[in-house]
Amino acid sequence: MFAASDKKGEAFELRADLNSEYKEKRKETVKKVIANMTIGKDVSGLFADVVKNMQTEDIELKKLVYLYLINYAKTQPELVILAVNTFLKDTDDLNPLIRALAIRTLGCLRVEKVVDYLMEPLKKSLKDDDPYVRKTAALCVAKIFDLNPAICIDNGLIAILQDMLSDRNPMVIANAVSALSEIHAQSPKEQIFIITPTSLTKLLAALNECTEWGQICILESLSGYKPQPGSREAAEIVERVIARLQHANPSVVLSAVKVLMIYLSHVDAELSKQVIRKMAPPLVTLLSSEPEIQYVALRNINLILHRYPQILAQEIRVFFTKYNDPLYVKLEKLECIIKLSSTDNIDQVLLELREYASEVDVEFVRRSVRAIGRCAVKLDMASERCVNVLLDLIKTKVSYVLQEAVVVIKDVFRKYPRKYEGVIPALCENLEALDEPDAKAALVWIIGEYAERIENAEELVEYFVEGFKDESAKVQLQLLTATVKLFLKKPGSAQELVQKILQLATQGCENPDIRDRAYIYWRLLSSNPQAAKAVVLAEKPPIESDNSTVSETLLDELIYHIGSLASVYYKPAALLGVRGDRVDLRMAVAEDDDPNKIDVQQVVASVGGNIENLLDLDFGGPVAVPVSVGASGGGQRASNVDDLLGMMDLGGASSSFGASSPAGAVIETPKVKLLQPENTNGLELSGSFAKRNGQLSLDLVFANTTSIAMTDFAIQFNVNSFGITPSCPLQVPVVNGGQTINHSLPLNRTGAPTTQQPPSNVVQIALKNSNGVYYFQISVTDERVLE
Repeated sequence: MFAASDKKGEAFELRADLNSEYKEKRKETVKKVIANMTIGKDVSGLFADVVKNMQTEDIELKKLVYLYLINYAKTQPELVILAVNTFLKDTDDLNPLIRALAIRTLGCLRVEKVVDYLMEPLKKSLKDDDPYVRKTAALCVAKIFDLNPAICIDNGLIAILQDMLSDRNPMVIANAVSALSEIHAQSPKEQIFIITPTSLTKLLAALNECTEWGQICILESLSGYKPQPGSREAAEIVERVIARLQHANPSVVLSAVKVLMIYLSHVDAELSKQVIRKMAPPLVTLLSSEPEIQYVALRNINLILHRYPQILAQEIRVFFTKYNDPLYVKLEKLECIIKLSSTDNIDQVLLELREYASEVDVEFVRRSVRAIGRCAVKLDMASERCVNVLLDLIKTKVSYVLQEAVVVIKDVFRKYPRKYEGVIPALCENLEALDEPDAKAALVWIIGEYAERIENAEELVEYFVEGFKDESAKVQLQLLTATVKLFLKKPGSAQELVQKILQLATQGCENPDIRDRAYIYWRLLSSNPQAAKAVVLAEKPPIESDNSTVSETLLDELIYHIGSLASVYYKPAALLGVRGDRVDLRMAVAEDDDPNKIDVQQVVASVGGNIENLLDLDFGGPVAVPVSVGASGGGQRASNVDDLLGMMDLGGASSSFGASSPAGAVIETPKVKLLQPENTNGLELSGSFAKRNGQLSLDLVFANTTSIAMTDFAIQFNVNSFGITPSCPLQVPVVNGGQTINHSLPLNRTGAPTTQQPPSNVVQIALKNSNGVYYFQISVTDERVLE
């Protein structure tokens, strides 16, 4: 009871003090209310009393009241309307700070009922004489657009924003760019933010004069601009942006690096060399920052080295680790060292990596030993020096160093078969010291691969076979193969051993993978030993260097997101749950002028007309396949399209369907996910079969989760039990980044149904776009659509 009365008394006292005749007391009370609100207490009951204090000349008190209004506007929208008149009065105040404060607060209220009152003062503020008011109003337009896009367009706010790109104040231009970019990303269909040659000149001029965050906004917009072919635009942009590399803010530097990376392909070779040479010092400087900034810089440098390794070819020493570097920084530096290693600096690199292998951090030591092996695989001329260092590390007898060295030497053997056999005795001497599955599996592989050159190979294999049941699945699989190799190479001395391990694998092992492999080997050895030799002892292609952290397709996208979360996680921005889409700010280009457009007819011509399966895509061919009937009456497919990889048996069309549906009825089946974005470079596809007014169709929903537009869509149906084929080509327009498009593809049943049995209700389909070719299958869940 005391607590309740005390709380009631506190609210009463606050209300009384808010209505005090003394200005200072009211101000202190508002501060108390804000403090209570900040720690989570509900002070919305004082709304009316706090709002009364808006009408004051004290800017500090006004800011406090505005803060309170922003916090409780959603829960008290009716009361906010009462404060609108005061807001409107403040937007006409003589003090530009108060005018800007009122506009900013109105934009943050997020109450639709207030938006109508905001239009006139916002238009007035966008053309205010004071640049501080104009730049604040520019950001307010983006907030209002997020709340109600239609009212912004109808009132011409977007057009005013576009005109502000020519403002005389650089900060106003930067805020206008920021607002337009955000609006453009939300409405990719509308050409809201298009950089013209005139506005480009203004942006470049403002770049040198605005604040660091304004520079970042302008640089972001420049990264999405496509220069006119044959003009000096690209060179002018590069020359202006290079100066930003000297900025003290790492974010500005990375944004400038991103723009330069994008424009390198648009400038001549001489300027490109100059840019690459000037990019190195700023990137090196970033490595003297705090560890967190170093990590972000290193992740981005790794991407840059993928595309242009020559940028830092002479700066490998800056990536050598320091004793006080955090582990996450050390590991990233190690990746950069591997990428920059060459025959010229390999001795220096190996000396450094050898030192790392003696540190106390086990994970870093393992990665360092692994790095030596990767250098051996990467550099043919230096592989012997790398192997000698690994042998020296093995002699240290340090357990985790030894284990990792054995694993990497296996990769060296796979890269250079029959070249470094002299190290095998040193590995076999440490047989009993191995206790990790990866190391054991690597040594077993080496013994099996070089069994004919190891005198006591039978004893070594037998040592592992004794504990076969206690080993991990990885070691068991490797041991099974190694024993069969030993038998094929030394049949006289290993017969009992191979029988023993095959019996253990087939009768005493619960892992189906191991059992199946053992049965395969057993049948091969018992029925056709020569075939077994051809299979088990076949020549293996040498492995390649694994220095590619990301695929080329993903790298192209990440270059446009240097300095963002996407470039740190090495994931497409759309998959991170944040707005990282690349906004296309290019001038409209005629379809025929697009250099990236893929000619579907050209693809068809290169594949040829005699298509055997969906792996040979005939997207440009006829959509309806006629059935030619011979004398025997059998149907023959004109296109000879078999099922995908021969993995599915599709039978003839079923003759018994469910109850018939009335003519003209609409039959729609639930849509199912057909393609996931993580497997299709960002394309998400859903679909289902439907029937409307007697027309069979495939309803598809295309969602582009990336920032890059997708074009050149085409579709191909595999031969199926129902003879379903498209009635016309797939007519899907460009799917811009973040856009979702619904499309209904008309179908017919004039194709040749497959004659295989039993029939299947699955239809296999291949879909092509500018990013690649993808396969999926969809089931006919409601047979009424086929009637």
